[in-house]
Amino acid sequence: MNPPIRRDGGIRRGALERGESPRAWAGIVPVCSRRAPRDRSLLASMRFDSVHIEALGLALPEEITPSTALEKRLRPLYERLGLSAGRLELMSGIRERRFFPAGTRPSDISIQAGRDALERSGVDVSRIGCLIHSSVCRDFMEPATASVVHAELGLPATAEAFDLSNACLGFANAMALCAGRIERREIDAAMVVSGENGGPLVDETVAALLESGVTRRDLKLAYASLTIGSGGSAVILAHESLATKPHRLRGSLTRAATQHHKLCSGDQLQGASGPLMETESEALLLAGNHLAKETWPDFLEELGWKGSDVDRIVTHQVGVQHKRRLFESLNLDHAKDFTTVETLGNVGSVSLPGTLTLAVREGFIVPGHRVAMQGIGSGLHCMMLGLEW
Repeated sequence: MNPPIRRDGGIRRGALERGESPRAWAGIVPVCSRRAPRDRSLLASMRFDSVHIEALGLALPEEITPSTALEKRLRPLYERLGLSAGRLELMSGIRERRFFPAGTRPSDISIQAGRDALERSGVDVSRIGCLIHSSVCRDFMEPATASVVHAELGLPATAEAFDLSNACLGFANAMALCAGRIERREIDAAMVVSGENGGPLVDETVAALLESGVTRRDLKLAYASLTIGSGGSAVILAHESLATKPHRLRGSLTRAATQHHKLCSGDQLQGASGPLMETESEALLLAGNHLAKETWPDFLEELGWKGSDVDRIVTHQVGVQHKRRLFESLNLDHAKDFTTVETLGNVGSVSLPGTLTLAVREGFIVPGHRVAMQGIGSGLHCMMLGLEW
């Protein structure tokens, strides 16, 4: 792919330089507005009758970075463009996010979250038949970062390990994949982990924005990168025959609108200390919410639920504006929502499972609750999972 940010200080415009409108990218086009065919024989594989969530694990860094601290670093740019401090929190609702120390690898984070899950699990580690590392961040191109995690957690040689990456939906995709294998009795239990280290992305973004010639438009394209945080999550799924917890994963459903794949892209430039990302935030919000609106009724139908049956809602944490627009689009009750974006920022694939974990640990989700997990990831993809806690 083309580098998202040029070293001459400008952020590439891509289709914008050709005169295309972001709103046109996010508009209601036939592929996105048409409901997917209802083939029940295919959708039936998304229902799970025997899969339990045995344990959840979490890893959060100690270092807290307020939005005001990032804006202090960007002061030369703000002064040159005539911008006032406080706009980052005002636009995103993010007061702070967390970062790991320099040199922390994604596997280090995933291992920490994985150990937390194993300590809370009543399933013997020897029964785990699959490990998936699902974050955007990876230690290296090869071998799979899952190999590092597998070794450090002492998983059995009978447990396969591999990486799965799908932007912010990787963890949810991995959960559904493992659940299907458990449901079919291919394996007894599985572990999904993710370790997102957003510090290098944020540092590289700030450095790029402080180069000469950066414009308001450049800052807008880099805005989403300044909302990124760090953290790790893990889940252990198990067949009901050996699970010690009553929490069930009942089903999942996905929808794609890949005509919007240009709205967010990231890569690492040669010689750079971290990756860079450019995002058409407004267009991505519009397209993502439209896709979620198309997905929600199919998801409810697939699980045999009504909207009123859902007791709690956990979403991928992007920003307060995104959440507000999503809840308005789906006619959801804000009182059923648990948020972490204000204090953790957007933690990529960790945001959805990490928010679920905190909601459970803080008593917001209790036994008997039906929970809808909703995720939207660049590409563009939407995935929803149904839980009975």
